[in-house]
Amino acid sequence: MTTHHIDQLHPGMSACTSKTVTEADIILFAGISTDVNPAHLDEEYAKGTMFGGRIAHGMLSAGFISAVLANKLPGPGTIYLSQTLKFKAPVRPGDTVTATVTVREVNVAKNRVTLDTVCTVAGKTVIEGECLMMPPVRAAAASGTA
Repeated sequence: MTTHHIDQLHPGMSACTSKTVTEADIILFAGISTDVNPAHLDEEYAKGTMFGGRIAHGMLSAGFISAVLANKLPGPGTIYLSQTLKFKAPVRPGDTVTATVTVREVNVAKNRVTLDTVCTVAGKTVIEGECLMMPPVRAAAASGTA
């Protein structure tokens, strides 16, 4: 994993990750979050909804954005400060979600970065938003004393 510090970030930098949402992911997320909405867990119930079948939790898919920030851009040590989300379309079990973050603005003085965030399934946007984060700070140089 690479860590990008504030002086290495610039508008237009981008990174992504993809994950296929499994039945196990949905069940585990329901258990962890305690969101047991039958739209996520009960196919018979979900058939009667506007989606015509089960959908994954929106926040499960949104969590993939966090994975990109933590693992790729800026990388390990990143601190998430805020996130806006617009849920545009459902994610279904078996869908592969691609989360992409793109640097929009870098504020070196405050060590803050604004990124555009999007999740897609087969090229269709399912979530869009923006986040504010703080990239990791460089470790202080060694003092030279022994």
